[in-house]
Amino acid sequence: MEDIESTEEAPKLRLTILPGRLAICQLERYTEIPAWAWTGAICSVTRTPHELSIICAEDSVPEGVECEKGWRAISSEGPLGFTLTGLINALAEPLAVAGISIFALSTYFTDYVLVKENELQVAVLALKKAGHEVIG
Repeated sequence: MEDIESTEEAPKLRLTILPGRLAICQLERYTEIPAWAWTGAICSVTRTPHELSIICAEDSVPEGVECEKGWRAISSEGPLGFTLTGLINALAEPLAVAGISIFALSTYFTDYVLVKENELQVAVLALKKAGHEVIG
């Protein structure tokens, strides 16, 4: 197999910090989707063979639900075409270099990275250093 060399530079994106804190929740696979799941600047519900995963407004999650709170969403300006490559990597790589863990989420129109709120300012600096424009 031939080595593939990339001559393209990572895309520079226009990013927006969305308002509000989010939680990433895990429920049993066959759980009915609760009404509180549909709250927040963004919300996402994904059912897999292993779980029901919900991203929603942190303050909507009832006590006793397994979740990780304190996330903030950074959105790339879309719509982004399906033929574009390296978009998540263009965000993930500078954040990884800065030691920031992410939760990536893609939709039909755009990509999002979630970072812990206490790392948001460092994340913004890392993304700007990588050439991205960050609003908010």
